[in-house]
Amino acid sequence: MSETVNMIDPFGRAITYLRVSVTDRCDFRCVYCMAEDMHFLPKKDLLSLEELERLCSVFIEKGVRRLRLTGGEPLVRKNIMHLVRQLSRHLESGALDELTLTTNGSQLARFAGELARCGVQRVNVSLDTLDPQKFRAITRWGNLDKVMQGIDAAQEAGLRVKINAVALKGFNEDEIPEMLTWAHGRGMDMTLIETMPMGEIDADRTDQYLPLSQMRARLEERFTLTDTPYKTGGPARYVEVAETGGRLGFITPLTHNFCESCNRVRLTCTGTLYMCLGQEDAADLRAPLRASEGNELVSRAIDEAISRKSRGHDFVIDRNTKRPAVSRHMSVTGG
Repeated sequence: MSETVNMIDPFGRAITYLRVSVTDRCDFRCVYCMAEDMHFLPKKDLLSLEELERLCSVFIEKGVRRLRLTGGEPLVRKNIMHLVRQLSRHLESGALDELTLTTNGSQLARFAGELARCGVQRVNVSLDTLDPQKFRAITRWGNLDKVMQGIDAAQEAGLRVKINAVALKGFNEDEIPEMLTWAHGRGMDMTLIETMPMGEIDADRTDQYLPLSQMRARLEERFTLTDTPYKTGGPARYVEVAETGGRLGFITPLTHNFCESCNRVRLTCTGTLYMCLGQEDAADLRAPLRASEGNELVSRAIDEAISRKSRGHDFVIDRNTKRPAVSRHMSVTGG
């Protein structure tokens, strides 16, 4: 099948990667992502699974080759596997190269087998510590054993697992070398992420923020890290770790942003399209979607939105910038 990319932004970047937040709800309350007393969207505001599938299909027709389901926690969305099954037909036709998922792992033991049968080949599991007490503290509600069972089930089902860890000063910085060795020992890549200034949370982000340039320097005291051109379609820059034989990614929205190669847009569970994770500019796709049974209106709305995609984001965390760069929580847009 010949590849046709119809979405080119003002800076000549082809938009081939769609991240879809299927719910803003989550069964955790991670301290850097959410406030403890979160107010979630009324269920009536959410797109139905059929509407989400229809929107995804329009994006695939317009050149999206990679699609990632996120949340909140995507696997807490009722009947989520119906959406996965519907989207999997685009894998079978060759219109879509990859269908993936970012999850906290809490529900993976239930769904890993069916995800694999639907053509999902890899999942990202968000995991910031291997210490059960610290895990409970940072997720507020989470159970590390359930996540570990989920990772076991995913690997048994043949899914490749990548561990995503947010590097947090004073919380897990000393644990990251151990996590790296553990992940690579199980054949899992790992990616470190800088905390991002999104949404009001209960903590002060200046106390959490750990520049990954510092973390890399610390890791290089123990490991031999070699830059590699390996890419998964996302923003991580990867190194190979000689001692473990595995890969380690760095996602650095603050110390070294990755905007020049951005190929992504993000769709929320209410049908709002964000052209950039770090900008408030957005487009409503729900109204044109519901205004017509055909897809011409929504296709035009997507084109108009892509024509406004910014060059990059303006994240900053310092003592003088207490307010988040954007008001919405990460759980609304998906990571």
